[in-house]
Amino acid sequence: MLALVLVATGCGRCGFQAEPGVKIVVPAMPTTLDWSHSDPTSWSNYPVMLATQRGLTTLAPDNSVQPGLARSWERVLTERGQEVFTFHLREDVRWSDGTTPLTAQDFVLGWHRALQGRERGEMMDLAGAEDVLALQERGASPEALQAALARVGVEAVDAHTLRVTLSQPRGYFLARLANVYLFFPTPSAVLQGRSEEAVRDYFDRPRDGHPLALGPYRVEEWDRAGERVRLVHNPHSAFLPPLGPGERFAPVLTLLKSEVGPALYERGRVAFVFVDSAVALRGRAPEDLQREPLLSTYFLGFNTEKAPLNRPEVRRALSQAIDREALMKGLLPEVRPSQVLLPPELPGAATPEEAARLPHFEPERARETLASVAGLDRPLRLVYRSGDSFVPEVAIAERLAAQLARVGVQVTLDARSDFSAEVARRTPSGPRAYDLYLRRLGADYAHPNTFFTLFEKSGLHQTGWETQRGGEPMARFESLLERADAEPDAERARTLYAQAQALLLDEMAVIAPLYHPDRYFRARTFLHGVDVDPFNFLSLRELRLDASAPEGR
Repeated sequence: MLALVLVATGCGRCGFQAEPGVKIVVPAMPTTLDWSHSDPTSWSNYPVMLATQRGLTTLAPDNSVQPGLARSWERVLTERGQEVFTFHLREDVRWSDGTTPLTAQDFVLGWHRALQGRERGEMMDLAGAEDVLALQERGASPEALQAALARVGVEAVDAHTLRVTLSQPRGYFLARLANVYLFFPTPSAVLQGRSEEAVRDYFDRPRDGHPLALGPYRVEEWDRAGERVRLVHNPHSAFLPPLGPGERFAPVLTLLKSEVGPALYERGRVAFVFVDSAVALRGRAPEDLQREPLLSTYFLGFNTEKAPLNRPEVRRALSQAIDREALMKGLLPEVRPSQVLLPPELPGAATPEEAARLPHFEPERARETLASVAGLDRPLRLVYRSGDSFVPEVAIAERLAAQLARVGVQVTLDARSDFSAEVARRTPSGPRAYDLYLRRLGADYAHPNTFFTLFEKSGLHQTGWETQRGGEPMARFESLLERADAEPDAERARTLYAQAQALLLDEMAVIAPLYHPDRYFRARTFLHGVDVDPFNFLSLRELRLDASAPEGR
């Protein structure tokens, strides 16, 4: 009742404000507009960054890398084993004031700032970046830091030529440039020589057409208290989507956060809303419901240090006991069950033949293996995140418990609001306290590498598999990744990634993939091109409106 009253009155508490333009409900407000300095909670910043900026590369619908701000590039290896990219920038690109051209120096300044920002570890592939990070850790003088930055592998050869040197070959680098916003350029003509305080003010207080943008929108207002960001059309963008018959650009977009977004949508107050409740997706789907397949995998993780799960044949048998089709049936409008880590839409994913060799539903083999395992007379504790989301975690956990019971394994369910802390918690004897956990892994960029970094020795997988067999499987896994990342031939790299996936899922059976999640949303029929990208971020780059679309919705 309170929610309906708030919607009816259009009050600030519910996030709705009576003003012109298309209104879009987002899960969270940005924490910064400074894409170079960024923030550890960067996921909330992406909708604005992707609407207003661009990278050197972009992704095609098949997730392959295509030219973006760079019209072309060359790639060579040096005698020292470094990889050098020479990017040739488009000469027709202007910032949103319509006069300031994009230059190579915009990337030099932006990447230098990113190396000093709160996510500077993301820039470690650049030659010389390690020295810059080490100096910052030691609290070196500004002079020493600037000298180190000058040696970093990003150089403006001329106004439209950018040379980038990586410390070693990295096959995923071009994919990262497409949408990891730390690599976006900054307007050096405006920011060069300003103090850090002045630069922060430039981004924190949008005004007078700034901060400048390259995408089809720029930020006009950021209302932190009201939890709104107003974007306005940038007619000077070189990346405006083509208009179809009877279409026009949206002059104003307001992104707002609201706890009653679905109710606002039902009453016609907003034009777009995510459907973030798996329960709400059951039953008859509304006609305007849309779905975006994500580059994402939901999996069952094992505590490899805790008996009896410290034996790979036991973990493999548990994976073979799972009927993934039955597990997901009827939980969502559409579903993509899978026993592989890499989604098939990802460039470099395993072939169907390779995927078929990974553990899949074989209940009799699973039952035979598990029947002789000592220690399965106790229930296994399955930990998962509490609360509703677009992943039907409660139903999956309950069905998993029922399926494993059919092969003689009892499971107790433990929904946790402190999921990350609980998965990391250790028992007095040393191993982690859980037995099994459920987790979603989403890609940060369109390359196999992004799915494997979680499971490296330094990754936050919390499975303990780095301790198994004296660490030899982990060392072999990381060696396969290192070779694949450095391999220039795409097919040879794909084969190496497939071997790493088989080691992780079959030989050591560290996790059992279950399905590839999708994101659902509702959008008005007068909106065209609004979407969710494969990385689970709102995408406004192609947004157009019907010419007859109402104002203020």
